[in-house]
Amino acid sequence: MISATTGFLTGLSLIVAIGAQNAFVLRQGLRKEHIFAIVLFASISDALLIVVGIAGLGAVIQGYPLALEVIRYVGAAYLAWFGISALRRALKPGALEAGSGSGITLGKAIATVAALTYLNPHVYLDTVILVGGIGNQFGDERWLFAFGAATASFVWFFSLGYFAKLLSRFVSSPKFWRVLDGFIALVMFSIALLLLTYEF
Repeated sequence: MISATTGFLTGLSLIVAIGAQNAFVLRQGLRKEHIFAIVLFASISDALLIVVGIAGLGAVIQGYPLALEVIRYVGAAYLAWFGISALRRALKPGALEAGSGSGITLGKAIATVAALTYLNPHVYLDTVILVGGIGNQFGDERWLFAFGAATASFVWFFSLGYFAKLLSRFVSSPKFWRVLDGFIALVMFSIALLLLTYEF
């Protein structure tokens, strides 16, 4: 349970942020256009990147066991930095705006979400390197961690897409992001501490 729960909280904390991908999903959810295809594509993309991170870094670590220790401390440092960044955002919160515009075809919608996902360098840092690195700390339970992280993506994107009207009232409020970023900071600091102290 520790592996899966840590994976879920890590994945959710990294994906729930003000950004172009989330704004696009929210916009399409509000317009009720191609919602299922968009949220499914985004969720599966995240899951695939997580699997690549767990499997790819796992192979590297098998050849270089010392890499696991390096990843542990670098990962903890990155999580601490991420937590500090979240605290700074909490002090000066923004808002997620869905934007406007005319309807688009299914093909263009998928192409847009694909570009927002795969052309974003942060997605590789977060899902492949960070999630892959943390997940491999759990050894034989790393795939439970991956399952938790991937589940977080599905929960977030499907919620944002299908409950867009309800969520739009919150995500457009700076106060909501202040509380959420404060929570994200707490989660990031907790996972960083777990990485440094837990006997994997």
